[in-house]
Amino acid sequence: MFDLFVIGGGSAGLAASKAAAKLGKKVGLADYVAPGFNGTTWGPGGTCVNVGCIPKKLFHIAAQLGDIRQDQGKVGWSGIEEKGAHNWKQLIERVQEITQRFGKYQEDSLKDNGVQYFNHHASFVDNHTIQLDKQQTIKAKDILIAVGSRPKLIPYKNYITSEDLFTLNRPPGKTLVIGGSYVALECAGFLNTLGYQTKIITRGKLLSGFDQQFANLIGDYMQELGIRIHKNTQLLNIDENKVTYQTSGNSAQVENFETILVAIGREAHLSGLNLINAGVKTSFNNRIKTDQFDRTNMTNIYALGDCVDGIPHLTPTAIMAGRKLVKRLYQKSNSLMDYDNVATTIFTPLEYGCIGLSEEEAIKRYSRDNLKIYSNVFRPVTWNISYRNPNICRGKLIVHKDTDKVLGFHYLGPEAAEVTQGFSVAMKMGATKADFDNTQKKWFN
Repeated sequence: MFDLFVIGGGSAGLAASKAAAKLGKKVGLADYVAPGFNGTTWGPGGTCVNVGCIPKKLFHIAAQLGDIRQDQGKVGWSGIEEKGAHNWKQLIERVQEITQRFGKYQEDSLKDNGVQYFNHHASFVDNHTIQLDKQQTIKAKDILIAVGSRPKLIPYKNYITSEDLFTLNRPPGKTLVIGGSYVALECAGFLNTLGYQTKIITRGKLLSGFDQQFANLIGDYMQELGIRIHKNTQLLNIDENKVTYQTSGNSAQVENFETILVAIGREAHLSGLNLINAGVKTSFNNRIKTDQFDRTNMTNIYALGDCVDGIPHLTPTAIMAGRKLVKRLYQKSNSLMDYDNVATTIFTPLEYGCIGLSEEEAIKRYSRDNLKIYSNVFRPVTWNISYRNPNICRGKLIVHKDTDKVLGFHYLGPEAAEVTQGFSVAMKMGATKADFDNTQKKWFN
């Protein structure tokens, strides 16, 4: 009998299992990645390490390193080829070397911490019993579901998802990205900067759920870089490499692409878990419902991460939530995961970071009359070396009029992850506009 058995070897599952094992608990973890749409699979570490945060950020950095070539010659460096060709194969090999090393580290760390690792598909027999690939059955007092999510698919062939992009064995060439999600924009951004002609089509707006002023600014900047973006556009057909699409108010268009990347969102990876056998309930959008204690409707079964409904689906929150869960289970802690004011960054060519509410959500909650919006436009010092749009970088604070509390922080500019993370502690502590004014020059007027 295990004290804790974890299903899923991603961020939340790894954090929780190792934390529990360090406390002397008998812990097991089952992790099996079913082949994706094009047969892509991977080892321990979950989406983030293998086909998400880590390789995405490495591709983004690779693109940035190419982009700064336009600045190097202007400050004295010689031998710079501003328009030099990019070697896709070399990038793939280097990124895979890094992600595989990280994955091996995660598997070794499970063993080093005393977690029993099972590379098997797991499914429920009942709320205390789990079947492992028809090989064996195990029992556990408490069970954590942390199976993550996978890309949503469309009813066509001859396309890839973000899971396939980071191991693509050929240069992508002219690429169509379908979707307006952050994954779509991030991938389109680095592909274009790496030198591949890129187009985005989305049936609605960009970055639904994020501040739309900043979403539109991101789109504007990406179009300045040469990425063609078609909003309010329906995909009509994919036939081999020939794509038919129609933008609202226009006739259908047919265009050939070497690569078609679908990034229309993600869905919880619950297939084959047999949750019904354990009595675990899901929401209307097929994610697991939990309470403030990360507990499902079954008192001994918990769920964390991307498979859960109504929480931010981010690696840092999943890791912290996993550790907090273990402290509550085995160390008499009362500390709950606080999902409010979580810092988030989107790694588009011009990075976007935010904390708290978008302007749209703030108006919905408090009404426009109860808010003050402060914003500014700035030009980074480095942008004086080579010309870049001087009117695109900006910050915005959304402030409650009566309390002066900052409800939303938004930043569009270089190094958004570091900038935004630096403000996250202040936001968690309930910073006011006066606090911002007292600690730095008045960025936000």
